[in-house]
Amino acid sequence: MKSTTVRRVTLSIAAATALTGVAACSSSGSGEGDGAAGQGATRVSPISALRSAEQSTDRADSAKVVSTTTIGTLMSMEAHGTLAWGHGLTGTLTLTYTGGSLADTMRRLDSSSMQARYLPDAYYARMGDRFARQADGKHWLRYGYDDLATLAGGSGAYLKEQMQNTTPNQSVKLLLASGDVKKVGEATVAGQHTTHYAGTVNVDDLAAENSHLTRNQLDQLRKQLTQAGVSTETVDIWVNDQNLLVKQVSQAQMAMGRMTQTAYYTHYGVKVSAQQPPASDTEDFKDLLKKRGGTFGGTGTTS
Repeated sequence: MKSTTVRRVTLSIAAATALTGVAACSSSGSGEGDGAAGQGATRVSPISALRSAEQSTDRADSAKVVSTTTIGTLMSMEAHGTLAWGHGLTGTLTLTYTGGSLADTMRRLDSSSMQARYLPDAYYARMGDRFARQADGKHWLRYGYDDLATLAGGSGAYLKEQMQNTTPNQSVKLLLASGDVKKVGEATVAGQHTTHYAGTVNVDDLAAENSHLTRNQLDQLRKQLTQAGVSTETVDIWVNDQNLLVKQVSQAQMAMGRMTQTAYYTHYGVKVSAQQPPASDTEDFKDLLKKRGGTFGGTGTTS
């Protein structure tokens, strides 16, 4: 495998795997519910309702997640598994590349479906045998959040912070911070009565207001967002009668195409386990890139 292919694949996995994990637990957004149920008779302020949803979802600590992510013609991906957020993001997802140019590449590497494990300091992606033969026989790729922050500039630093502090109610916080939130109506989603809220957030402003990045990191992030063509994101969420998040969807226009992410949550409070893969079968992506003569460059991981 050529060094450029290794570099492109490892970077694509970094972006896709991280994006899926964060999407499942922090941003999402738009579209109608599974079934309309009309307008509710009880008038509750959207702000008050969202604050209740934020608190209830945060206290739940864990959930089963099913999500889809599409980015233009680059990729489409499905994910399912369990995630916990009580002490940093932890859990396991099975990721399946279902379309786009990245899916074609992953199929050629016998890695179109993989397991991703999220731990407080890093996440791990399990590659197929064909890729392992070109990576010193090791199947697991480790992506340390500190490495992403160091090598990917502002976007990596922002991703590190989001991965280590994320919960599903981050999407609720986005709407509350945006100042642009409205109740759309009511709908039946996954057999549950829900209330649908929506709004538009300015990605740049919210990154500055809701992170602890340095001025230099924020400047880098703004530059990378501009290069990626991202300025605003629409966020839609559906909250059930127990004030728990049931569905979230986000959409944003990017230079590489339209990004859409959708996540469903069930079984709140489920037991979650994620173990670090064996060191003997794990390659650090930073070391792999060095061996192949590659660097992370300025591609960023929150594409």
